[in-house]
Amino acid sequence: MAHKHDPNEKVVFVGDSRIRKRDRAATPPPDYTAFPGKSEAFIPNFLLKEWMVGVVVLVGFLVLVMSEPAPLGYPADPLNGSFIPMPDWYFLFLYQMLKYPYTSGSYVGFGVVAMSGLPFIALLLAPFLDTGKERRFYRRPITSSLMVLSLVAITYLTWISWNHYQEELKLTGTVPEHIEREIKAREAVEKGLPRPVPGKEKIPEMVAADDPAFKTMQQAQCIACHGSELEGGGGPALRGVGDRLNKEQIVETITNGRNNGAMPSFKGQLTTEQIDQIATWLEKQKAGS
Repeated sequence: MAHKHDPNEKVVFVGDSRIRKRDRAATPPPDYTAFPGKSEAFIPNFLLKEWMVGVVVLVGFLVLVMSEPAPLGYPADPLNGSFIPMPDWYFLFLYQMLKYPYTSGSYVGFGVVAMSGLPFIALLLAPFLDTGKERRFYRRPITSSLMVLSLVAITYLTWISWNHYQEELKLTGTVPEHIEREIKAREAVEKGLPRPVPGKEKIPEMVAADDPAFKTMQQAQCIACHGSELEGGGGPALRGVGDRLNKEQIVETITNGRNNGAMPSFKGQLTTEQIDQIATWLEKQKAGS
């Protein structure tokens, strides 16, 4: 406020205290490097960085899994002595570690629980073992050493496990199941035949597939267990059942069931004529027919 035109007169500005001063736009906090010895804000700065790193690692892992999927082998056969069990490639290092004397045999409990749990224990203890404020990895000996040791161990054990597997295949002359399956499928396609179903190559052809009894079985939902083409599924295959059971035994099985309800009873659901019709047709299902 001024009273005269004197240029040297002190000018005083009077404000109205009833008018609230508007808050200026919140300025972003300075970079954490401006505060020596201090870290950045956990939310959202640090959390966002960790999340982005996790996403990149997860996407890379998923790409590897999709590019090298686990092979689908044949159904388990306990009588197959030439089968060499192998886990997925990302578990090879654990599989190899369990082969060593101090993690197998009498020490299998130690190998399964302690050795596989060490990385998780180290991860949990890392924040308590490394409490320094230094962010450069070469000035953080504990965490850097654990990381390098883990990467070297995983790489070495994976390489050793895969080489050992290849040597076993050569010594035994074994062709891996997924490769054998691809060869058989390729040969069938070249001959104009349908692709073989693993584990069901020895099932005989269906006899008189246009018989009305087959349609009756479809209506009775027999195919839910025995397969849409009687090739087997949740229950045994009925192709070739005539080599194992005669008509009377088949009628008894359909009427009263079998194996404590595993094969349900159809008494009351199917007429005597329908059961006889189905049994007559199933008796014809023989491998030599």
